[in-house]
Amino acid sequence: MENVFACCAGLDIHQKSVEACVRRLEPAGPLHQQTRHWGTMTRDLRAMADWMAAQGVTHVAMESTGVYRKPIYNILESRFTVLLVNAQHLKQVPGRKSDVRDCQWNRPTAATRTAEGQLRPAARATRVA
Repeated sequence: MENVFACCAGLDIHQKSVEACVRRLEPAGPLHQQTRHWGTMTRDLRAMADWMAAQGVTHVAMESTGVYRKPIYNILESRFTVLLVNAQHLKQVPGRKSDVRDCQWNRPTAATRTAEGQLRPAARATRVA
């Protein structure tokens, strides 16, 4: 698989934690990969976004299942291109047995565009009387 994005991240999201893996390909060729564990409180998510931005991340891939992704998506969408990945495609990959491996797998899907991003439903318009 050819890398399309020089710096991207993959997230594995749970109710009380997020595993984030950032992979950065330097122009000279060396590859740097770093994984960190984050909480799901707003301050933790903002700190994670700051960390990813400082690393130079442009694209973030995360599974599209469950409600736990919603606040994370809302915080990240203004700073990064967020790809919501179909969890059924990821779960069929053999050998992935840990949260760290999950976030490391989500990251290359962003790097190589093997992830098909899903559209976020438009916010409903409300009528004010």
